[in-house]
Amino acid sequence: MTPPIVKRYLIAFEKYKWIGLASFSLAVIGSTVVAMLPDPPVNYSAVGELTYSGPTVSFSKTGTEIQEQGKELTDTSLLSNQVIESVAIKLKLKPITIGKNLSIKMPSKDKLGKLTSTTITLTYKDNDDNRAKEVLQELMQAMIKLSTEINTARLKAIIQKVNERLPQVKKELETAERKLEKYDRLERPAILAAENGSLLSGITSNQNQQRQIGFTITGIDAQIKSLENKLGLTVNQAYVASALSADPIIANLRSQIYQVESQTAVLRKDLRPQHPTMVQLQRQKDAAEELLKVRASEVLGGAGIAAPLQGDLTGIRTQSSLDPTRQALANQMVALQTQRETLQQQLNQQVQQEEKLRRDYSIIPNKQLERSRLEQAVLLKKAIYDQIQAKLTDAKTAEAETVSSLSIASLPVATAEVVKPKSVPLTIAIGSFVGLIVGGGVIFLLGSLEGIFKTKEDIRDSLKEKEVALLGELPIMPLDNFHQDVVPVIIPSDSPYLEFYEKFRSNLRRIGGKDFKVLLITSISSQEGKTVSAYNLAIASARAGKRTLIMEMDLRSPSRSASLNVNLDADAALEPLQYYSSLSECIRIVPDIENLYIIPSPGPVRHSAAIMESSEMKRLMEDVRERYDFVILDTSTLSFSNDPLLIQPYSDGMVLVTRPNYTQENLLGETINQIMDYEINLLGAIINGADIPIQIPEPVEEIILPTLDAELKTVEPSIEVSVGANRN
Repeated sequence: MTPPIVKRYLIAFEKYKWIGLASFSLAVIGSTVVAMLPDPPVNYSAVGELTYSGPTVSFSKTGTEIQEQGKELTDTSLLSNQVIESVAIKLKLKPITIGKNLSIKMPSKDKLGKLTSTTITLTYKDNDDNRAKEVLQELMQAMIKLSTEINTARLKAIIQKVNERLPQVKKELETAERKLEKYDRLERPAILAAENGSLLSGITSNQNQQRQIGFTITGIDAQIKSLENKLGLTVNQAYVASALSADPIIANLRSQIYQVESQTAVLRKDLRPQHPTMVQLQRQKDAAEELLKVRASEVLGGAGIAAPLQGDLTGIRTQSSLDPTRQALANQMVALQTQRETLQQQLNQQVQQEEKLRRDYSIIPNKQLERSRLEQAVLLKKAIYDQIQAKLTDAKTAEAETVSSLSIASLPVATAEVVKPKSVPLTIAIGSFVGLIVGGGVIFLLGSLEGIFKTKEDIRDSLKEKEVALLGELPIMPLDNFHQDVVPVIIPSDSPYLEFYEKFRSNLRRIGGKDFKVLLITSISSQEGKTVSAYNLAIASARAGKRTLIMEMDLRSPSRSASLNVNLDADAALEPLQYYSSLSECIRIVPDIENLYIIPSPGPVRHSAAIMESSEMKRLMEDVRERYDFVILDTSTLSFSNDPLLIQPYSDGMVLVTRPNYTQENLLGETINQIMDYEINLLGAIINGADIPIQIPEPVEEIILPTLDAELKTVEPSIEVSVGANRN
């Protein structure tokens, strides 16, 4: 069995064989022209070598590094436009010519990235040996000059970068030094005091002074306690009593009060309290006591000059009655209290001083750490500054050492290239072989770009992918004449093609079920054989004993009923609605086949869609469904109009007709998807015009084979004699 890819290629070959032959001829002609061309002139190859080099004596590290970097030159940099254009201008040549004839071989590297050799090989080809050597010599000199310029540029770039960096580094160093200096001015004395022990000595001395002051305060407290016991007064009371007793005005007022009281005591025996003299004395006493309180208030309040005293004005006469001895003791007690308060303030100051010294001592480690950081920052900046200064000095020293990293190892030497003469037969043979490949490829490519199924296997795979049932594969049927309107039908009962349509009918009946009556047959495009399939399926059904009716529903095309020896009324196209409304006028009996009837199309007619949607058509469809066992609707193609979709509601299912070398791949997929979207009962599809071998009986073979031989001369081999046969 022939593989599908071979079939597809044979079909494409038959269609595009002249294009393939033209491609083959062009390749052969081209190879012949190349073979007949004269041999090219002798070329010369000039070969020269460069090697990596360095200065004889190197005093700087930068110079050595630049020389080592010079060994990293690539073929791209050595063959740059700058080098080629400078040589081209000097020798008056075209840069493109030099670049095309020049080749370079750089030294390879080992796994560690080190050069395995130091030699760079240059090759230049020219038909003049002297010019080849001259060009290569100039190229080598230009490459050496380029290496020198690159090394010099690298050194200048280093010096420029160092000079740009140096002021910033110097500024950073000065800033770090100023920070350290400022910190030392503020914190260095404390750090030194902690380091030499003077801070700890100050804390110890302060603690000793606190103890001495504490002892003194204890002695003073004992003296004050003793005086309080003797006087019976607190320090504040003694101070107030001493102040009141020492005031002369208070003493005078107290004396007046005593005198009035003395007179009152003498006169009380003889006079009543209401006596004017007694009243006068009482008033003098009250006035003196009032003045005594006022004066006492002034003394205790300080009269706006001294600090006020805390005392009670109710016992002024008692508080101001100290004798000189007690007053001296009270003054002594006040003096001791003043001394104690002074010592207490000194003790508090010493405690605060100790706390401050201890705080200073506790943060000494932090200050030392901070100073250490500042000092390290200065050292780091100083180290960077010294390195940059050293790098600048080293780079300036390298200025006198910078040379090219390349030197000439061997001068160019030109040798003639040995050219093997061409073999004319071999060149033509290679061209012929290439032509066969190109021609065959062009044919296969053009066949692939058509987007048409070439073989029945391709259609079968596509239907399987879309999950559409394959109801049958129908072979190509021959024609008895060459009239394009004739449809090949299987009228003889012993036709070898009848079994294929019988198989198609049985598969259709099995899938459709017992109640299946009306079948709609359509195709995607023309010439896929839908009419052939409809006619012959009807013949197979009629021969099986079923009353079968063919309805030509392609009203946009003329009727093909003449293939069944049925003539159409000439006036049918004038009144198509009246034609379909009368069964006696539209239904015809097929004379050669029993149980077969046909309703020929009155087409082509206008407004076919309106006819299909008319009430006459509806009544006709209802009538034929009752009268016949099997009704086949032969409609127009789906790509031409929507008529099949208008008549589809009257059917019980649809069959899609396909044909190799006619059905387009994309249209088949889109049509099936559209049918599925419309929820149409798609029973399956058939492959018409398949290349199926037919066993023709001897008597039939004698009649048909001459016709086949005549048609094979005018139609494509892939579809045999089916151009007129399966046009519809």
